[in-house]
Amino acid sequence: MASEDITKLAESLAKTKVGGGQLSFKGQSLKLNTAEDAEEVIKQIEEFDGLEALRLEGNTVGVEAAKVIAKALEKKSELKRCHWSDMFTGRLRSEIPPALISLGDALITAGAQLVELDLSDNAFGPDGVRGFEALLKSPACYTLQELKLNNCGMGIGGGKILAAALKECHRKSSAQGKPLALKIFVAGRNRLENDGATALAEAFGIIGTLEEVHMPQNGINHPGITALAQAFAINSLLKVINLNDNTFTEKGAVAMAETLKSLRQIEVINFGDCLVRSKGAVAIADAVKEGLHKLKELNLSFCEIKRDAALTVAEAIEDKAELEKLDLNGNCLGEEGCEQLQEILEGFNMASVLGSLSDDEGEEEDDEEEEEEEEEEEEEEEEEEQQQLKERGQGEQDSLTPKKIIESQDSTPVPSPPVDVATFLAFPSPEKLLRLGPKCSVLIAQQTDTSDVEKVVTALLRISSVFKDEAPVKTAVHETTDALMRKAFTSATFNSDAFVTRLLIHMGLLKSEEKIKTVPSLYGILMTLNHMVQQDYFPKSLAPVLTAFVTKPNRALDSCSFARHMLLQTLHQL
Repeated sequence: MASEDITKLAESLAKTKVGGGQLSFKGQSLKLNTAEDAEEVIKQIEEFDGLEALRLEGNTVGVEAAKVIAKALEKKSELKRCHWSDMFTGRLRSEIPPALISLGDALITAGAQLVELDLSDNAFGPDGVRGFEALLKSPACYTLQELKLNNCGMGIGGGKILAAALKECHRKSSAQGKPLALKIFVAGRNRLENDGATALAEAFGIIGTLEEVHMPQNGINHPGITALAQAFAINSLLKVINLNDNTFTEKGAVAMAETLKSLRQIEVINFGDCLVRSKGAVAIADAVKEGLHKLKELNLSFCEIKRDAALTVAEAIEDKAELEKLDLNGNCLGEEGCEQLQEILEGFNMASVLGSLSDDEGEEEDDEEEEEEEEEEEEEEEEEEQQQLKERGQGEQDSLTPKKIIESQDSTPVPSPPVDVATFLAFPSPEKLLRLGPKCSVLIAQQTDTSDVEKVVTALLRISSVFKDEAPVKTAVHETTDALMRKAFTSATFNSDAFVTRLLIHMGLLKSEEKIKTVPSLYGILMTLNHMVQQDYFPKSLAPVLTAFVTKPNRALDSCSFARHMLLQTLHQL
């Protein structure tokens, strides 16, 4: 390490905060690649007697540096809190698991008894969960009370690994007479979806001691919400439930409302942007009215709730003396409905708890209501179809015993309806893509007019919308994308600049004078682009354009930060 680098590091470390058993390197932007880079950090750790909390947030730790830091931690048996969020900035995804394994093994060797583990904002994906799986199963985590994994890109696979590790930790700790008593669980922005959420719900039901659960922006629909509701009912000490920006629909909302009736300690309910709709809102209002006397905050914003249902919610909080905030913004009350809502709360002397209604969508007409119900029915049918696929594909995940194989041969298979390219592109789903067969990539490429940029963009967005981390679907999406885009980019008549412009417009990253409906989630297209830009057919001249727009601040991109990080990292390496 150069002398000027050592001086800079020494100056940063001079700002290190020490006190109350805590050693903090938070936000110092230290770049620790080698053992030499980490020498001063190690010295601080080794010389700190009674180390109880170590903060490494806002730095970047490589594999070699992690190994030597881990060596220093092997003697820190009193360590209880690991604040290790955002500590792998700029690292390759493959570097993170070995670094986590080294640090985790050190804690196990030290005989530490952790109370808090925070690994948020580390884009490690499903493989990263393997990096701290052994730690979670070890005696070091039998005492764990707070587990924070926000914005880590775990995906369904990572969620399942995490759930299994938590169940194993509970089993082992229970055998020693001191069961795992986790209180706070945070895992927002992880694309857990239904399967990941359902796996975690099983773990929550076994643990039973949760007080706060934060799982916003995970692509969870009503099957996953229902599973979580059933698990929450067992966790009678729950105070905070934050499931913002998932998709309840009426089924999920009703299931959650039933659970709320049995929870007496609830203080915060955040179901904002969860599409609970009017019937779901009424069910939740009934639960609030029956109990929840400690309720401080109720967020049902942007949920497509109509006037009468919103007024029912307002009436339900009449005797909630501790309520501080009611958020019903972004729903469909209309001007008159907003006034009525305010009048009801003024009558209870609770007008001050009502949040802003500035984004109210206005009162909808009956024909819009009918369209809404039709959309919900289609959505539920789609979910049921995907669930059937998962059930049929269960054998790929579980080892089949001879008995199971025999039973499966004896049973009469239910034939699936045929799928063609037009059907898939009109109503895309992972199941339909797989049912197109091994020639799906060729078929879609053949039947897409690549001389029409708009048709190519539409086809690409439909294909990428079904992207999942699961191998069969991921492979099918990649192969189909390659066939389509190779055909397009190698065509003499294809306008690459027009293509990227139209794509950015449909992604909501570039404004257009036309009224175009943007894609609801950017996760699939970002992950697909991450694959596409690495292929030989992709014009490298387009990389700077993509980089510029994906780098810009954007709410839709913020909700897919893992996929965004992956794409930007790949683009920078081109």
